[in-house]
This record gives sequence, structure tokens and C-alpha cells, in this order.
Amino acid sequence: MLTKLKIKNFAIIEDLEVDFSDGMTCITGETGAGKSILLGGLSLVLGKRADLSCMFDSSRKCIVEATFQISKYSLKKFFEAYDLDYSDETILRREILPKGKSRAFVNDTPVNLNLLEKISSNLIDIHSQNDTQSFLENEYQFQVLDALAGNDELLILYKKTLKSLKNTTKEYKEALFFQSESRNTFELDNFLLEELRSSNLKIGMHEELVGKVNELNSIEYFQNKIANSIQIIELDSYGILDKFNELSQNILGMYEKSNRYESLNDRIRQIYIELEDILEDLKSQFDLLEINPEKLAELNSQIDHLTSLYLKHKVKNVDDLIFIKQKLEKNIDKSSKFDEKLLYLEKKQKELENKLKKYSGELSLNRKKTILILEKELKTLVNKMGMRQAEFKVELNKGNEFYDNGTDQISFMFSANRGSSFKTLKKVVSGGELSRIMLAIKAILSQYKKLPTLVFDEIDSGVSGKISNSIAEVMGTISTKLQVFTITHLPQVAAKGNHHFRVKKKVENDKTITFLEVLNQNSRIEEIAKMLSGNRVTKTAIQHAKQLMN
Repeated sequence: MLTKLKIKNFAIIEDLEVDFSDGMTCITGETGAGKSILLGGLSLVLGKRADLSCMFDSSRKCIVEATFQISKYSLKKFFEAYDLDYSDETILRREILPKGKSRAFVNDTPVNLNLLEKISSNLIDIHSQNDTQSFLENEYQFQVLDALAGNDELLILYKKTLKSLKNTTKEYKEALFFQSESRNTFELDNFLLEELRSSNLKIGMHEELVGKVNELNSIEYFQNKIANSIQIIELDSYGILDKFNELSQNILGMYEKSNRYESLNDRIRQIYIELEDILEDLKSQFDLLEINPEKLAELNSQIDHLTSLYLKHKVKNVDDLIFIKQKLEKNIDKSSKFDEKLLYLEKKQKELENKLKKYSGELSLNRKKTILILEKELKTLVNKMGMRQAEFKVELNKGNEFYDNGTDQISFMFSANRGSSFKTLKKVVSGGELSRIMLAIKAILSQYKKLPTLVFDEIDSGVSGKISNSIAEVMGTISTKLQVFTITHLPQVAAKGNHHFRVKKKVENDKTITFLEVLNQNSRIEEIAKMLSGNRVTKTAIQHAKQLMN
């Protein structure tokens, strides 16, 4: 429910603030007083586009703020989904800055216009004679029928299943495409993988092979150096071992004469033992050294093979080859499982299609049970509003695919005169007739679901006094279920409201401004009397106004 509206610096509205209540609120005023401007300001907080020309003073920003009581609209999950703070009293605000930039807020949280429009569409619904085309669309006709049929929960299940089917079908097509592509490359991938596997790749193997080749290429160098080292150690009279033996005897003699040289003697003995071990090690290494051209050729061949793999796969090291091998293994493994995956997805598709057939069948059955009720209630209401011979016929036909709301195709047929054949509604209905049909639809819907605040913008224009009484009664019936605003020129409609505002304009400081005036009982009678007698308040008009209000 809209509880408060503030408009600053919009069109010829300088500063307006007004509180609203539930029930039916009528807004009247002379042509050009600014009723449409008021509606234009409200449309800004509904996410409509705006430009600088809408500003009263182009040097200041324009602000429109609407406060709603939303506790009965079950919007908490919606707010959570968009990370917005929820409050039973929610404020939508729109600002147009002097340079033309627009900003929107929900409970002081910045939002884009698309989100503002999504939220506001749950809170307020504006209709005019030029804005009733939505009912001619099949989607809206289904919404009406499903509301009466109580299909809400079933539609949620259907749409959730349809989404799963679309995702599964997409996954199946992707898997099928990948399988086709992988078959084209399977043999090559398998060959490359076997080649890499047979290479026994290990991290660091290239460096290890190069090290072994360098070692084999240096055999003669090692033999010469080891032989020379052996000579240095054990050459008679001049070798390190003989000299060290002489040193050892000297220290031993010193130790035999004094214990203070015991530690020195022990260290010399340890060095002598270590030197003998080194000599034995050198001799063993020399015996192991052997020039092996076959082994060298084998190692060089392995290095050449790695180099060719680098070039083939456009990499620089063994680590990259190992990564490519792992990737090929995954691709081949995936290819081998595609048949299994495709069978699984085919089975899942069939299961989801069976569910959709079940849900769509139930939806269709519920709709068919409801059609007669809708046709009867529509006929009753539009007959009451002057369309005496109007008849409706709703046809459901089974389509060939799963649509967003089932498998049904709907045709809303209309006959304006008795004996006339039924034709598609959009082809034969006039603007005035469509306005009354939409009013009837809203009246019916309000009995079955919680609707947003309804704003009717002169949808009663061009109708006679007797019909206007009926239109007013229908609006009054709707207002017992939800908040209704009607902008009207008809005294019969204005008299039926629970609340009455008059739009007026005046000149201040050489500027024309619009303001909204709340009317009490006496001023309402006077306003309705003016509407009855063409702005002349006569005793007869006053008397007639009182009768209308009673």
C-alpha cells in the first residue's frame, strides 16, 4: 500500500508531500491542473526514464520518494535475493541531478533502474485507456487463468523442471559435440600419449642425462687425474703416505716421552687412516672407469629424443611434457566416458520430460475447470458496466512443445453483440471496452490473489453516467481487497471514493505550481457539484452531489 508520496522540483510541482490511506482514493481537478504530472512523478519511482525537461528548476535536483507498507506482499526472499535491506515500511526514491544523471534507492540502498522497476511492479500497477494492452498478451491471459485455477505452486514446479530440462539438453549437446570433436583427435592423442609414456618422463631427467653424458665424455680426464692422485699419495720416498708415515713416527716418539702429545698423536693416526682409505677409494674408482661409446651413444640418443619432443609439443622442459601427458590422459579418459555420460543425460532428459508432461497436464486440467468461472464472472461484470451483450470464450489447445507456463496455447475470444461470431479479443475490442474488461479482470483477480496498489488513470472517460456508476461500484469492490487510486472526471466515480484529493495549480512568484488538496465532506460535495454542473455550484448540483455520495 502506498502511504506517502513526496515530489520536489518536478514539472510544475515545486514541493509536494501527501499521505494516503487504504480503500479507494479519488483524484480530481480541472484539465491541465496537473493530474497527469502527478502520475508522471510517481512513474519515476517505478523506474521510468526521465530527462532534464521534467525539472521545475534545472539548477536543482528533482526528488520523488514513495513510501509503501509491504508486510502483506511476501517480498522478504525477493529483497534477500538482491541483497537489499527489508523493512515492512519500504521507501523507493528517485533523484534526477541537474546534469541529467539519475539515481535510484530502495531503503537508502543504491539500485539500478531495472531492479527499481522489478520491485515497484510488485507494489503498484498503473492503468490508463492507452495502457491496457497487457491483457491482450497471452502471457498475461495465462496469469489470470492460473490465478483463478490456483496453479501457483504447480507452476513453480513446472518452471523449475523446465529449467533443469533446458540445462540438461544444453549439457547433452555440448557432450555430443565434444564427443564428435574428440573422436577426430582420439587416434592422434593416443599416439602422442603412448610416445610420452614410453619416454618414462621424470622430473629432472634431462639434467640427469646431460650430467651422465658429460661424465662419459670426461673418462680419460678422470683416469689421468686419479692415476696422478694415486702417485702423489703412495709414490715411494716422495709420496704423501711415506712422508706422513715419517711425520707420524716423529709425533709418536714425542708422545712416548710425554703424555701431553697424546691428543696430537691420535689426530695424526686418524689422518693417516683416512689417507689410506682415500687411496683405496681412488684405486677402486680408477678400476670402475671405462670408456663406453655404446652407453654414450644411448644417452645422447635419449637427449635427442627429449629435444624432438620439446619441438613437437612446443615446450622447453620435461615438466611441461609431463603436464601435456597428464592432459592427454584426461582427454582420452573423458572420451572413453562420453558414451556413458550421453546415456545418463538421455535418461535424465526423458525423466524430466515425463515430469513436465505430468505437470503441464495438471496445469491444463485446472485451467479447463476454471474457464467457465472466468467466462461467467467476466460477462457479469462487463454487462454491469454497459457491455450488455458481451460474451467471452477462452479456448485452450495443446501445443507441440514445452512453453514457459506449460504446453497450452490460449485464445481469448470475444463477441460484442448477440449473434456475432467469436473473434480473437485483440482484433475486435475497442479501447473503451478493453478498459472495462481490464477493470473486470482486476476485480476478479483481487478475489484470488494479493494484487499491488491499482492506479486507474481516466479509464472511465467517454462513458455515460449510468455506466460510470457501475464502473465506480466495481472499483469500490476492488478497494475492499486492496488500495485503489482513480484519476477521474466523472462525479459518479469521485463520489464513491473513501478519500478525495483535488489537484490545483496557482501562480507564485510568477511561476505556476501544482499542489494536491485533501477534501473534507463539505469540500467534496462542492467539488462533485462542480463536476456535475460544469464548474458552477448550484443548489440542484449540491443536492445531486449529496445523493451520489449517499
